[in-house]
Amino acid sequence: MRRRLTLLVAATMCLALLAFVVPLALLLRTVAQDRATATAGADAQSLVPLVGTADPEALRTSVEHMAAEARAPLTVFLADGSVLGTRAPRTSAVRLAALAGVSRTVERPDGREIVVAVLGRPDGTAVIRAFVPAADLTRGVARAWLVLAGLGVALLLLGLLVADRLSRALVSPITELSTVSHRLARADLTARARPDGPPELREVAGALNHLADRIQELLREEREQVADLSHRLRAPLTSLRLEAESLAGPDAARIGARVDAMERAVTGLISQARHRREPDAHAVCEATSAVRERVAFWTVLAEDTGRAVTLDITADIPAGITPEGTADGTVEGTLAVGVPADELAAAVDALLGNVFAHTPDGTAFSVTLAPRAGGGALLTVADDGPGLSADLVRRGASLGGSTGLGLDIARRVARSSGGRMDLSTGPDGGARVTLELGPPASPQVLP
Repeated sequence: MRRRLTLLVAATMCLALLAFVVPLALLLRTVAQDRATATAGADAQSLVPLVGTADPEALRTSVEHMAAEARAPLTVFLADGSVLGTRAPRTSAVRLAALAGVSRTVERPDGREIVVAVLGRPDGTAVIRAFVPAADLTRGVARAWLVLAGLGVALLLLGLLVADRLSRALVSPITELSTVSHRLARADLTARARPDGPPELREVAGALNHLADRIQELLREEREQVADLSHRLRAPLTSLRLEAESLAGPDAARIGARVDAMERAVTGLISQARHRREPDAHAVCEATSAVRERVAFWTVLAEDTGRAVTLDITADIPAGITPEGTADGTVEGTLAVGVPADELAAAVDALLGNVFAHTPDGTAFSVTLAPRAGGGALLTVADDGPGLSADLVRRGASLGGSTGLGLDIARRVARSSGGRMDLSTGPDGGARVTLELGPPASPQVLP
């Protein structure tokens, strides 16, 4: 915008200067020509009384003296053929003036000729000729044009300087508004614009600040609501814990452990909702243990519903690996991925929860974890059920009466590590969901 404003002012000033300087330059040339012609004509007219009345000898002396002092060549042609003053040929204009007795000004390639006919002499009509060379007609014009050109350039530079100052005063607040908007887009809700510049821009800055305040308020309210909803789960969890304690045998310990795990998850959700956490660019976890733990959790429910579970984990064990680990982020029998362990566990729970929610009891499923080309891992959950529609990847879409957030949670976990999620149909017609989990952003040694 700053460059365009400067170009606009430059174009406008150039047009204005052309409209002003060109006519003025032509006028200066015309004035210079008219001044030189008027001077030569005045010299010629001053000789008219003398030529008309003086005797030949006195006329010769006077004409020679005036021709020497004249600013242009001055010549008197008498009727008897005598030529007084500056020597010059008898031109056609001189002959015409002598015959017709008419005074006139004639343009010539080399200058301007002024002839004055003097009548009343006893020997016939005399002609006074004054000649203005072309150099005298334009004397001083070039210098005046240079002055005009210099003045035009100075005015143009001054206009560009003023335009640059004005455009900078206009563009700086806009640039600041753009910077603040980008900071807000990067979730920096403390960014505020400084009202500056024209009234319209100050109004926009105030509106942007009001929008940022409103976003902060809405997010704070949303976090409180999520925290409140999560906190309400504590009551049923407490009830479950009491019922588990009333049981006897291994079931009591198992149900109690599940309730403890659920309570930890709810507590983490409350903490995350109340205290906004920035994405961790250096997140890393060991995928094999996280996947194995969550599959073991769901295996108990799979046994209760008659589902066969297949777990296939291929660990990344490059040559030269030691049990203590290496600087590239892998240790023997592990797969390092660039997501936190709790988020990976949430993704596995979402995918396995979909299997239980959208397939009938007795449907077998498998979980495969393998190294990914370029680092990271490939997590695949496949089942022998009727399959899932591709529309279910849209957040909030569900065909089984659930929240419809499971696949979207898995997708966001994959994208946070630089990977992606692929939803397809298996060889036997069942659903097949593959998560490409990228490697950690920086090399770390896993414990």
